Amino acid sequence: MQDLICYKELPVWTAGTIPQGFKNQHNTKAGTWAKLKVYKGELKFTFLDEAGAVQSEHIFSAEQQSPFIEPQAWHKIVSTSDDIECQLQFYCMPQDYFYKKYQLSPTHSELLAAVPYLQGGRALDVGCGQGRNTLYLSQLSQHNFEVDAWDVNASSLQKLQQIIATEGIENIQVQQRDLNVDPSITGKYDFICCTVVMMFLEAQTVKPLIAQMQQATEVNGFNLIVCAMDTDDIPVQADFPFAFKTGELSALYEGWNIVKYNENVGELHRVDEQGKRIKQHFATLLAQKV
Repeated sequence: MQDLICYKELPVWTAGTIPQGFKNQHNTKAGTWAKLKVYKGELKFTFLDEAGAVQSEHIFSAEQQSPFIEPQAWHKIVSTSDDIECQLQFYCMPQDYFYKKYQLSPTHSELLAAVPYLQGGRALDVGCGQGRNTLYLSQLSQHNFEVDAWDVNASSLQKLQQIIATEGIENIQVQQRDLNVDPSITGKYDFICCTVVMMFLEAQTVKPLIAQMQQATEVNGFNLIVCAMDTDDIPVQADFPFAFKTGELSALYEGWNIVKYNENVGELHRVDEQGKRIKQHFATLLAQKV
């Protein structure tokens, strides 16, 4: 629980302003913990099962505060004293903070998996979008990353800039870049990531871009790439300009220390006619320069 971060606070409620929805059975979202702080008076609170059966009953007050309400736990406020003053706060794990607070996509799972290998320094997020990975890297307190964030989409970068300003973040530099026009990378980086970006680039851009990523990586630094594949069993989506063939990405990193490589089936965010997420093979690589 010590790692949880508050991402949202509701206004202080009185007996007359507690929304009815919180007096009815409801649950917290996946990945969200709730904390009901009582400043004055007391309230009766119950934990329930999904069918509505009472699991436990509690009286909370300024002297006897509620514990964290776990994700997806069913509960409700039963009653309060007339003088109640209380406030609901929502918490999440650090990797979900920007996703929860600013409705971004979650930090990419392969970046989370790569973090134990990283040592900090300079990072480059190639095709950062609205900043889901950039923001997470910038807040890794144990690594002290300085992060450069590149994307071609001006509106995505504008949202990222707004979050940077709101949060007072000082270790992110944002740049609008069209990699199809200029894939060059100047300077040196300890970590370069490019997750689910390369399939949207022109095919002739990708190998020069990877060569630039490799050249710009410090010795002992890492590259992380996740990109769609074109395979016999699952052909690439027709509107993706580029996709890796079997073994193609790993072959480009010959001579590097391949920490992780797979070509597993994953899911795109887009859905098919039945509303099911579309499956696709993805080449996933985490490699260290030696």
